Amino acid sequence: MKTIEVRKELTDEWEKCGFTDKRDFAILPDEITRSWSGKTTKQYKEFKNIKKENLRDNMTNVELVLNMLAEVTTTDITRQDAPGTMAGHKSVARRGGSVAKAARLQYERQTGKKAVTPLNAKSFEGLIDKQKDDNDN
Repeated sequence: MKTIEVRKELTDEWEKCGFTDKRDFAILPDEITRSWSGKTTKQYKEFKNIKKENLRDNMTNVELVLNMLAEVTTTDITRQDAPGTMAGHKSVARRGGSVAKAARLQYERQTGKKAVTPLNAKSFEGLIDKQKDDNDN
């Protein structure tokens, strides 16, 4: 639920700036995602082997937290800088994403784990089923 709230706050901010076209709402999140994860939304979905499913529904907790950090930061920078053009908003989106990228790289250094993983909802279901089986034995 919190991820939805964070995204809504960001899109509300974009709407205040005059962005109402659906393409804008695809371009700007794509800039954010690419900045922190190194992948466009399309590449990310391919990496996770999902087609029409929602990318957020297929993210790990770490991926969700990083995405939220990128979006919150983008919202705050948008409020602070009030970019007036699409180019300005793209720049802000990349800046917001770069904050989450720094956190991602630090997470990976400290844990030795990749933050961006191919795990998806089906993977999680399999892990839950395996855990149930292990507990039943």
